[in-house]
Amino acid sequence: MKIIDRDSSDIQRITSDADGANRTYLHRTELGLILNTYGRMVASGIWKDYAIDTLKDEAVFSIFKRATEMPVYRIIKQPSLAQKQGAWRITSMSGQILKRGKNLAAILKYFDRLTLKLVD
Repeated sequence: MKIIDRDSSDIQRITSDADGANRTYLHRTELGLILNTYGRMVASGIWKDYAIDTLKDEAVFSIFKRATEMPVYRIIKQPSLAQKQGAWRITSMSGQILKRGKNLAAILKYFDRLTLKLVD
């Protein structure tokens, strides 16, 4: 049985009672925004692979230049921070927070700047 919890910022945490594990997932619209950005970067030849992890307190979309390397970027959804710093953040390979916010579309604009630098 799946239960969807919504808080005031419309960030969702989907939990599963069947196996007793609470997990945070990416919603279809959130995943669509991320995959749109990912597709543009793949078409540019910058990124090659991705992975999605659903953990207890966060959902992580990891981006790789090559499948055998560590992720270059991680887009993390952490609903517990929705009312504080924002549920979304982008981190680098070293774990440094590059962008943080409440609006996924706004933080994904970070990658638009990256694309512009590579084109010049």
